[in-house]
Order: sequence, then C-alpha cells, then structure tokens
Amino acid sequence: MQILIEDIIVKKRVRKELGDIDALADSLKRFGQISPIVVSKKNVLIAGGRRLEAAKALGWRTINAVIADIPGKLSKLEYEVEENLQRRDFTPEEITEASRKINQLKNPGPFRRFFNWITGLFKKLFRIED
Repeated sequence: MQILIEDIIVKKRVRKELGDIDALADSLKRFGQISPIVVSKKNVLIAGGRRLEAAKALGWRTINAVIADIPGKLSKLEYEVEENLQRRDFTPEEITEASRKINQLKNPGPFRRFFNWITGLFKKLFRIED
C-alpha cells in the first residue's frame, strides 16, 4: 500500500550510517521501488530506512509500505536487525558475470541481432508473449 512519507515516524534506529543514498535514489528512479518499507500500525518505521531516505531525496510524496503487526520493542528491533542481516552481497565473480551478461544483452553481435529479429517476428505473427 502507498502511504504518505510525511506521515512516517522515524524513531531511534540501529543503523547510523546510511551509506550512499544517491546510488539508492538513482536505483529507485530507474527501476522503481522493488521492496516495500515496513511500518507499524501507527506508521512507525520498522525496516527500510535507506529506502525511505532515498525516496525523500527524490521528492516522493508516497512510498510503498507493508504494515506489520509486530508486538513489543524487542520484536521490532529483531525485525530491523534481521532484515539487514539476511541479505547477501554479490561476490566479485557474480558481479563480473552479471556485468558480462548485461553487456552481452546491450551489445549483441550480428548473429544474435538477426536471431532476435526473427524470434520477434514469429512472436508477433503467432501472438506469443514473452
């Protein structure tokens, strides 16, 4: 659900260093908000502080949020910590592979361009969805 950013209450958080908010804002601008923030029934931020700050930097008035019924300060703190712990950065090898694939898709060779054209033509003729 979309909620007004100005209605979100941010209390003391574990994370003090938000990192590169400009890069996250650029991601939000390019791809939209992939993951919602999490707030309590009273609109107190539980998870998603960096996403919230990036949305503010972009001048958004609303943000996609999930309302979670998490009872007690301890459970809310555990939720905040868990969201940040249970993510995993790409390894250097995974980043290299992803970059290679992106480059390949952005700059296909002549055979691939011809194959894509033929495939697209057949999809249009037979009304096949991707």
